[in-house]
Amino acid sequence: MANPSTRTELADYGKRKLGAPVLEINVADEQIEDLLDDTFTFYQDRHMDGVEKMYLKHKITENFTDTVQASGHSGAHSSLGITTTTASGNITGIGTTVFSFEETQNYIQIPDAVIGIEKVWKVDSRAIASNMFNLTYQLFLNEIYYFSSMELMQYTMTKRYLEDIDFILHPDKQIRFNRRQGRLYIDADYSSMKEDDYIIIQCWRMLDPNDYTKVYNDPFLKRYFVGLLKKQWGSNMMKFKGTKLPGGVELNGREIYDEGVKELEKLEERMQWEYEMPVLDLIG
Repeated sequence: MANPSTRTELADYGKRKLGAPVLEINVADEQIEDLLDDTFTFYQDRHMDGVEKMYLKHKITENFTDTVQASGHSGAHSSLGITTTTASGNITGIGTTVFSFEETQNYIQIPDAVIGIEKVWKVDSRAIASNMFNLTYQLFLNEIYYFSSMELMQYTMTKRYLEDIDFILHPDKQIRFNRRQGRLYIDADYSSMKEDDYIIIQCWRMLDPNDYTKVYNDPFLKRYFVGLLKKQWGSNMMKFKGTKLPGGVELNGREIYDEGVKELEKLEERMQWEYEMPVLDLIG
């Protein structure tokens, strides 16, 4: 099938691109499964179509033990929540120097599909915009509904001014995240958080090809898998160098391997310039 929609169909597509069933592709099924995993890992890590921007929510309870959830996503993991316990110990440095340290356990366990977190939306209440007595509400109540009394430019400037004050009084929470740990650390005063409030996490999540089968038919992903398959085939055939097939034909495993390597290098370079999201500090 030219438009694969499953792992099996993608594996068969790769074999046909290399000559099957006319030629026997000497790659074991276990090796093909590994190559498929490597293909998806590279695609989801680097390709802009391999991830989606997502907003996850975490409910704050008395024990901070709820789950990070996303609507319609079945891969939510149980959260260790936010705790304030500390761990202390000693690290022996150069010579006889001893360093003491403490580490707070203030993290939320994040699903494995999340590869990056951009920010956590403010969760504490605002003095400027929290109830009917705040400035924004009074501005609407007294000014905005009299259409001739306030110009849009003046209203926009006033809102910006209020947001600047709010940012100074309540700066964004500082966060730390490492995808290999799967932990989101929030450096904040947790006494400012209230029970039943929600933390909204803006993040990037990998697309699951089982849920979005069009991923299997992505042109770059198919070419990259074929390149990996050709490289593995050549690596296997190099073990039988000099062995002749019926009719005196001899497969050149080294040549097949080198072709696969060159194709992968071109695809990875193309990924960098065409499909990969640019580094943020290079924008502008």
